[in-house]
Amino acid sequence: MPSITTRTYASRAAAHPIPVAKQLLECMDRKQTNLCVSVDVTKKADLLRIANASGPYCCCIKTHIDIVEDFDQDLVQQLQAIAEKHDFVIWEDRKFADIGNTVRLQYSSGIYKIAQWSHLTNAHLIPGDGILTGLASVGEPLGRGLLLLAEMSAAGNLATGEYTAKNVAAARRYPKFVMGFVAMKRVDELEATSGGVAPGEGEDFVIMTPGVGLDSKGDGMGQQYRTPDEVIRESGCDVIIVGRGIYGGGSGRPDEEIVEQCKRYREAGWTAYEQRLKQ
Repeated sequence: MPSITTRTYASRAAAHPIPVAKQLLECMDRKQTNLCVSVDVTKKADLLRIANASGPYCCCIKTHIDIVEDFDQDLVQQLQAIAEKHDFVIWEDRKFADIGNTVRLQYSSGIYKIAQWSHLTNAHLIPGDGILTGLASVGEPLGRGLLLLAEMSAAGNLATGEYTAKNVAAARRYPKFVMGFVAMKRVDELEATSGGVAPGEGEDFVIMTPGVGLDSKGDGMGQQYRTPDEVIRESGCDVIIVGRGIYGGGSGRPDEEIVEQCKRYREAGWTAYEQRLKQ
């Protein structure tokens, strides 16, 4: 089978075994965008406004729902309606990192009830396979997908080497739920087998990559930025994650400026993808 990086999003969607990964890849092909907008704001109105302005140009909106000071269930309902209107998936960037029973409850219960509305979420593998069992028990029956944090974009982070390889091995043990990775490169292609677990038949992991910027190389707090071309074409990743580069700081730029920035990143990301297919 050809390398993932030489296949189109559409062909991957047609064969993908995880429904939400299929949905995401189909959306990317349909809208010609590999842009995920990370909306890290503290007010409900700002989150909804930025999501609505960005929605036509992205395949995914990423939230940190626990930083929203005036969270309520109406926010979730409105966000779901915006996602339906503009055709994107929702990713709650929860970064679960506890034992299986605890994450099962964090995912399904509490005030946020993440599994009810978020198509994707993610987790650290630090606790071992129990975290995957716990999350899968909730998310898999609902058709949700999980990303493992195999690598990070912050300077000095510890998600490297053997730990990254163990993330890939763990993902291969949960082929119906783990749909991909947060990573800086195609970690699934580093070795023919990773952590002693061979690739499964038809394996296809979606790589979502943070730390993407067109105008900056860092934020002074450890974040490091690469261009969409470096991420998509050179490193073979699938989705660029952009936050402040789209909406600015604080409550965000005006809508027209958000739209302008979304168009810039969508064009840059899609051009890099088209160039990758030609390599």
